Amino acid sequence: MSFLEIIDTYWLYFLIGQYPNGPLGGLALTLLLAVSALLLAFPLGVVLAFARLSPWRLLRWPVTGLVFIVRGTPLLMVVFWAYFFLPSVTGVKTDQFGTMLIALVIFDAAYLSEIVRAGIQGLPQGQMESARSLGLGYFRAMRFVVLPQALVNMLPSLVNQFVSTIKETSLGYIIGLSEVSFVTSQINTQVMTHPVEIYLVLGLTYFLLCFALSRCAYAMERRLARRPQAQQEPQGVPA
Repeated sequence: MSFLEIIDTYWLYFLIGQYPNGPLGGLALTLLLAVSALLLAFPLGVVLAFARLSPWRLLRWPVTGLVFIVRGTPLLMVVFWAYFFLPSVTGVKTDQFGTMLIALVIFDAAYLSEIVRAGIQGLPQGQMESARSLGLGYFRAMRFVVLPQALVNMLPSLVNQFVSTIKETSLGYIIGLSEVSFVTSQINTQVMTHPVEIYLVLGLTYFLLCFALSRCAYAMERRLARRPQAQQEPQGVPA
């Protein structure tokens, strides 16, 4: 069986798994998991970033410690905690998708909090001072004045984090989640004699998807780098 024959035979199973006659899987599940994790982790990351920038030590120090612990822990350990530890504490057993989603949300929120914190600290200090002088409290000033401006500068980093999240979904393999790498292993089990071709398809899929997103992040960075220069250019005088 050649490379093209493998793609022609298994492309639908590679994309959506057994759906609609079974659970959704493959590349569709990988993207769904990555998008869901990033959307759920971002608000939590914003809250953690606000807490880390808070002037109150009783709030800032515990959150800082929590972020350092999560960022210093391999995602594999977070997956194991979500799979074994949380059900024993809460008494609620989640499926593979729910378990992996919880692990990714916790893990991504710690990294997103640093992205948000860096984006906020990259703004001129006068933004917060001006908002406070207008009578806004700390959190309202962050929400309505500082954060909307910081989001523009954070976009490239957010895209890069999305790329990382897509690759991190492959760890769902260890708990039996039918994401794209797990489906690829099942295809390899059926074919048996062409592992190089099969895993080459998987590698190309990850590469094309992540490379396209990385180029988007690079284009955003170039556009943001040109923006201050465009603002500083003198305006032409009409004739």
